[in-house]
Amino acid sequence: MEWDFSTAEEMSASLRAGEVTSAELTDDAIARIERDDKWINAVCVRDFDRARAAACRADEARARGEDRPLLGIPVTVKESYNVAGLPTNWGMPPHRDYVPTEDAVQVSRLKAAGAVVLGKTNVPFGLQDVQSFNDIYGTTNNPWDHGRTPGGSSGGSAAALASGFGVLSIGSDLAGSLRTPAHFCGVYAHKPTLGLVASRGMVPPLVPAVPTDPDLAVVGPMARTARDLALLLDVMAGPDPLTSGVAYDLVLPPARHQRLRDYRVLVLDEHPLIPTGAAVRAGVNRVADALVDAGARVERHSPLLPDLGEAATLYTQLLFSSSVARFPVEAYEQLRTRAAGLGADDRSLDAARLRGMVFSHLDWMEANSRRELHRQSWRHLFTEWDAVVCPVTPTPAFPHDHNPDPRERRIDIDGVEYPYFDQLVWAGLATMPGLPATAIPAGRSPEGLPVGVQLIGPMFEDRTPLRLADLLEQRIGGFRAPK
Repeated sequence: MEWDFSTAEEMSASLRAGEVTSAELTDDAIARIERDDKWINAVCVRDFDRARAAACRADEARARGEDRPLLGIPVTVKESYNVAGLPTNWGMPPHRDYVPTEDAVQVSRLKAAGAVVLGKTNVPFGLQDVQSFNDIYGTTNNPWDHGRTPGGSSGGSAAALASGFGVLSIGSDLAGSLRTPAHFCGVYAHKPTLGLVASRGMVPPLVPAVPTDPDLAVVGPMARTARDLALLLDVMAGPDPLTSGVAYDLVLPPARHQRLRDYRVLVLDEHPLIPTGAAVRAGVNRVADALVDAGARVERHSPLLPDLGEAATLYTQLLFSSSVARFPVEAYEQLRTRAAGLGADDRSLDAARLRGMVFSHLDWMEANSRRELHRQSWRHLFTEWDAVVCPVTPTPAFPHDHNPDPRERRIDIDGVEYPYFDQLVWAGLATMPGLPATAIPAGRSPEGLPVGVQLIGPMFEDRTPLRLADLLEQRIGGFRAPK
């Protein structure tokens, strides 16, 4: 049997039945990486010797009668997670040789669940791009078109999954870093509710791995099916034992519905600050049509929806207010001078980015208060709706663009250019209020590139968009391997 694009569920069933061993699955994955990754460059740090040893231990454990959720399953890990004995540099040359001595809490949970870690996947410099390239490990290519990006910052993980380099991966998401690569590569990803999944040890080099409560960022699962995504979230979910006092199983509410026809879904494909490209709009419509055909309640407008323009501006300000935390004083003063020169009537996202970079603490508190009002609006919305379907970004994967000044980059939407970072507004729709969002495949562009959408759900009801993703996969299909 070919295992390259099998699911974790299929692998687990075959392992339990004695039809395959973890050693065989691991050797198969390693052989594929060694054969094909020269064109993709997804797995930037290989740990094959330890992976083979872990696979042998998994086989021995199974022979003793053990059966853990991921026992013997080969996986990858985003480079930004600390893995004891492997470099963690976030693509930053000054930290090329930094090697942590302790696993991140999520790496520990993977290993405790029995997973076999093959290695680490590529990221952009400092995790600060919608692409995945850096001066240490080079550029990761999209498996569907090597001239295009797989996305970022979890682009290496998405490219690895789409290439058959392991069956699961873990990444992180601040500005769509799980969902955008999934959309660009035709796989699945889930941005959990803010605070649901402990992130200790997913930190820049030399930063202490202590429990924190990130303002916007989360860590989460990536997979090739919705059911595998839910399986991996179950392994990852739960508080940090250093803050909760004990490690315990977190009980999430069940999905609101088990049948497509029972779902109430609000569908969005228009944003006031940026157009939606035709290929992505077609993907949204394909999902909407499937829901209608299944008998679900589907609408395109709701008075309960928070103002999308205000939400995008608020998200942009909060996102970029944290991006300058470690800037030198001189650079910060230059930003203050530029921000002071903005016109009072300049409400562009470029202006929001610049204003956010020089936020005072009072500015941030006011923005946070407005965020709470948006959260309240979302709570009201989810009394009438179960999920929101919308784009992840306005376009499919775009060509590599390594202009060192991101402000000079542009994103092409059906022949019209827009500022590069404006494409983040759809990802920010779920990130700013901390809502769960599941990215799913939704077809192909006319050029044959993957197109995805995201399913946004109610806070701490992650199982609702995950179940909707599973039902839609059964209806319209899901991941397809690139040729």
